[in-house]
Amino acid sequence: MPLPTPRSAEVIDAPVTLHVGHRLPGRLAAPDPGWTVTADVVVIGSGIAGLTAALRLKEELGPEGGKVLVVTKDRLAAGSTRWAQGGIAAALGPGDTPEEHELDTLVAGAGACDAEAVRALVTEGPAAVHELIALGAQFDRDPAGELSLTREGGHHRDRIAHAGGDATGAEIQRALIEAVGRAPEIEIIKRALAVDLVLGADGGVAGVTLHVMGEGQRDGVGMVRCRAVVLASGGLGQVFSQTTNPVVSTGDGMALALRAGATLRDLEFVQFHPTVMWLGADSVGQQPLISEAVRGEGAFLVDDDGQRFMQGQHELADLAPRDVVAKAIMRRMMETGRPHMWLDARHFGEEKWQRRFPTILATCRSHGVDPVTDLIPVAPACHYASGGVLTDLWGRTDVAGLYATGEVACSGVHGANRLASNSLLEGLVFSRRIAAVLPGELRPWSEPSYDARPVGLVPGSVRRELQDVMSTRVGVLRHAAGLAEAADRLDRLAAGTTETVDLDAWETTNLLTLASALADAATLREETRGSHWREDFPERDDAAWSGHLDITMRDGVTGCTFVPAAPTDGPATGPDSSETTP
Repeated sequence: MPLPTPRSAEVIDAPVTLHVGHRLPGRLAAPDPGWTVTADVVVIGSGIAGLTAALRLKEELGPEGGKVLVVTKDRLAAGSTRWAQGGIAAALGPGDTPEEHELDTLVAGAGACDAEAVRALVTEGPAAVHELIALGAQFDRDPAGELSLTREGGHHRDRIAHAGGDATGAEIQRALIEAVGRAPEIEIIKRALAVDLVLGADGGVAGVTLHVMGEGQRDGVGMVRCRAVVLASGGLGQVFSQTTNPVVSTGDGMALALRAGATLRDLEFVQFHPTVMWLGADSVGQQPLISEAVRGEGAFLVDDDGQRFMQGQHELADLAPRDVVAKAIMRRMMETGRPHMWLDARHFGEEKWQRRFPTILATCRSHGVDPVTDLIPVAPACHYASGGVLTDLWGRTDVAGLYATGEVACSGVHGANRLASNSLLEGLVFSRRIAAVLPGELRPWSEPSYDARPVGLVPGSVRRELQDVMSTRVGVLRHAAGLAEAADRLDRLAAGTTETVDLDAWETTNLLTLASALADAATLREETRGSHWREDFPERDDAAWSGHLDITMRDGVTGCTFVPAAPTDGPATGPDSSETTP
């Protein structure tokens, strides 16, 4: 496999193709569909983005306007939404404004945000949150009955609404599931993997193939004939060995979209949450998150000597944007040779821990750490994909009839580094936007066309090696030698094939597809920006790298294009403008 060729450091004002060459499956090997159903719109995913889209589409389409079908990989509550601890950000408090929220978002995004998308997010956000409350979500209130708002990293105002102390995602998921339960016209297929899009003669959506993991009439591989698909399938956290994402986060929606002709943008910008509980060097899979809200309430980071090391790193110190804190932790770990740092929240006391962070308290104690009396061992781990399927301001992708919302999408609001608690808000706002336009542009029913995309599958047994490669060579710290080694090893894994068609092989092929694309983008971007940290290119370089890396696939072969764009956070004044005062 030819390695990506970094471009010369010259100012380019038009898109330029940088790399073509990865050969990967253009379609997943799968049995022919054994059953077929129809729906006007298929929503893939059941978190805040997917269920909001389904509910709003049902309302906008009306009783005679079309059928909405929700496909979820496990049960309705199994995705990432329920794991969201901190809350949802919006300009809801006295004195706060969408303009201030916009500025904080743009600064955290290190110049790579789409300013129009950010403006849509922050201006429509407050109404979207109030709509969620009207739907039944119960947020924490202060003694006066007003929303209890807190602060997280990168925010200059208290604007994070939370529920159950640190169980915001679980409460939002509960409210949405109950609302869907009151809408029996929304059909749900559970425990189903979305395998591939079915395309019409014009290259647009004609349906989607599913594998239902159950028994009965819809067991095994089948097809849903439809006029539109809304991807809300979440992120790619399982590409890495340690992640805060659940086991279902294998990037299925991103990989499916890429194979169908959609563009993936900004994949190199993977956010590593700075304070994930360190369970030991051998711990793999989903790791316990220690919410940023804990630092928002006054916890602080210390090293083995008890020294606070965030002072002087950023004006917000321990509440700096996540990329800044993650880099500071990694630097101190390298300086001291220690595998983790410590979070000190002992001064909270038992009552505050029980009232404000009961879930985190129980999790820590289940792992033998009592944060009331003990320091919490923490280290960065994969948390969120800021990039994804490229969309416009209304969730449309390059593929006619395909829309994307939430973490699977790259709407442009996160740039190179997501601002804390903007993810739930993005799912709300952009799902509402899709529902506003999709009914008026539904495609006619189209017949599936002959699919000439090359079929393939890699064995599920290579997943652990793939995750190890990505964690050690394409993780928090990146450099040319490690990225080249990752490319070689991923190439060897891609050369393997299997005749065993099962869920593990499908998921692993999706993970390998995204790992290859992510590693390419990380290799090509020869600068440090936001959550992308190149040790060999430690400074941000707007002159050469202000813009986006787009990954596409044609006939199973990937390509990468650099699309220049002006920075959206003002002049860069240091190695990374997200580390400076806004």
